[in-house]
Amino acid sequence: MIKKDIPEFAKKLNEMFPDAKTELYYKNEFQLLIAILMSAQATDKQVNIINRNFFEFLKKPSDAKELWLEEITEFINSISFFNNKAKNILKTCEILEKKYNSKIPKTIEELITLPWVWIKTAKVFLAVILDAPYIWVDTHVHRVLNRLWLVKTKTPLETDKKISKNFTKTDHAKLHNTLVLFWRYHCQARKPKCETCPFSEKCNFYKKTNSN
Repeated sequence: MIKKDIPEFAKKLNEMFPDAKTELYYKNEFQLLIAILMSAQATDKQVNIINRNFFEFLKKPSDAKELWLEEITEFINSISFFNNKAKNILKTCEILEKKYNSKIPKTIEELITLPWVWIKTAKVFLAVILDAPYIWVDTHVHRVLNRLWLVKTKTPLETDKKISKNFTKTDHAKLHNTLVLFWRYHCQARKPKCETCPFSEKCNFYKKTNSN
């Protein structure tokens, strides 16, 4: 990892996506947490289609008391793991209402005690709500950073550890939304837009695929 390149990398991504923000649909912190929970192994587009209707009925944790598990399952049955997600949405609502007075905890340690909420989920939530300096490393962010020249790792967990050690908090704050938009709309898995990429000169993937 070439640490001196990171600020310039973050700056160029900000120029590409100056208004970067999460594309998940939500109207309050509670709905954002539920949307992130639902987005595991599902696209934001799929989740948003569901939640424009679902969130008319689930606006706060206590609303879950008016919904049967079967009703929640029916609302979200078009996304992966919908049975488990429905159960954990209900459990999360119960815990938030009883333990946190329907308020969302604001630390990673507290958030990951909620059902189906992992470190990545907690980081996404805090980065959006508090602009906290976290980068959520999923398979896509892992792929992009390895495609370029910034890391050489084998797993998303290794990538997360590497950038946590080498990226500054300022870098994290600038990159937590722009990196997601970069892989989603530019450095796609199957058809990356290398011909218009500002990083192609240094990109390992570009050099390898255009070596002949």
